[in-house]
Amino acid sequence: MYGFSKKVNYGFDEAIERVTEELKKEGFGILSEIDVKATLKKKMDIDFPNYKILGACNPPLAHKALSAEPEIGLLLPCNVIVYENNNEVSVSAIDAQAMFKIVDRDDIEPIAEEVNKKLKQVIENL
Repeated sequence: MYGFSKKVNYGFDEAIERVTEELKKEGFGILSEIDVKATLKKKMDIDFPNYKILGACNPPLAHKALSAEPEIGLLLPCNVIVYENNNEVSVSAIDAQAMFKIVDRDDIEPIAEEVNKKLKQVIENL
C-alpha cells in the first residue's frame, strides 16, 4: 500500500477544510492545490467527480530531509487527496516511508517515520 485512507462523513468542501485544519495541527501547510475536476474540464472538456490534490509540507521535516539529500525534493511535497466516488468522500495521504524507500538511506528513514506518524494522525482525526 502507498497511502493511508479514510471515508469521511463530510461533504467535499468540508472535507477539504477539515483536512487542512488537521494538517496545520501537525505542522503542515498547503503549498499547492490541484483541482483535478476543473483542470480536466478546462483542458479536455471532461466531466470528472470532485478531486483535489493538496501538496502538504512540514517545513522542519522538509528541511531535515533536504539537508540530508537534496535530490529528495523530487519526492516533495507530501500529497494528500480528497475525492468523491459514488457520493462518498475519501481522504488519503501518501505513505512517506513507502515513497522514501527508493532513496535507500538509513538517515532518511526516521524522517519518513515522523512524517507518517503525523499524516496518520491527520487521517485518524477526520
